[in-house]
Amino acid sequence: MSTSTKVTLRVWRGDAGQGQLTDYQVEANEGEVVLDILHRLQATQAGDLAVRWNCKAGKCGSCSMEINGRPRLACMTRMSTFVPGEPITLTPIRTFPVIRDLVTDVSFNFAKAREIPSFMPDPAVRPGEFRMQQEDVERSQEFRKCIECFLCQNVCHVIRDHPENERAFAGPRFLMRITELEMHPADTADRREIAQDDFGLGYCNITKCCTEVCPENIKMTPRRSPASAPDPSGCLRLNRRSHPGESTAKFARPRRATGADSVP
Repeated sequence: MSTSTKVTLRVWRGDAGQGQLTDYQVEANEGEVVLDILHRLQATQAGDLAVRWNCKAGKCGSCSMEINGRPRLACMTRMSTFVPGEPITLTPIRTFPVIRDLVTDVSFNFAKAREIPSFMPDPAVRPGEFRMQQEDVERSQEFRKCIECFLCQNVCHVIRDHPENERAFAGPRFLMRITELEMHPADTADRREIAQDDFGLGYCNITKCCTEVCPENIKMTPRRSPASAPDPSGCLRLNRRSHPGESTAKFARPRRATGADSVP
């Protein structure tokens, strides 16, 4: 038999001009997530509450917000994680302009995505001829898990606290995209220079806050490893000046397939 309790939601209500936190008492049932409670709030008390969501399965990245000050997905934050009786504060992600209530304008990210040069295969290799080794598939697979919730962009203080950096710094999500393309053995572009010069990789000071809030647990910043076993994780593999003394082999492009599976 499920149990039901009353919880206090402290929700930011307003638009780009002004707003305030408003308290609501809402019923919560065992096993529910924050998004369930927001839907019940919309249905019973605040029909005009604006909240963005889509899949309710942690795969679309739409329901990003700050829950008790921490960037999270509302659909993946269980009510059981909160102290009983404690108010739950819901505010829009802070880095981007508020449209209304919990919905923000994240178009900055789409503009940055369009600036990244597209995948550039060798025109001499015909479709169906290229072969890729499994280790090369695995190298970039980590970054393909991104659901574009933009929580990493939101928490990155380089743009969160310094909006003047938005023009020069792409943010972790798009440095991750550049890394993914650079690691692809069929991509002919050298993206290390553009990561530095065009997308501001040097602005990153490796606080690792982006990695900490990622719902897909993508390692965007490098983990420190013994010298005998360098860890290849993180976008900063692109930064040849990040860790003086490290072997430049770490930043070499993936090798192409050889032997029976090689490209003619």
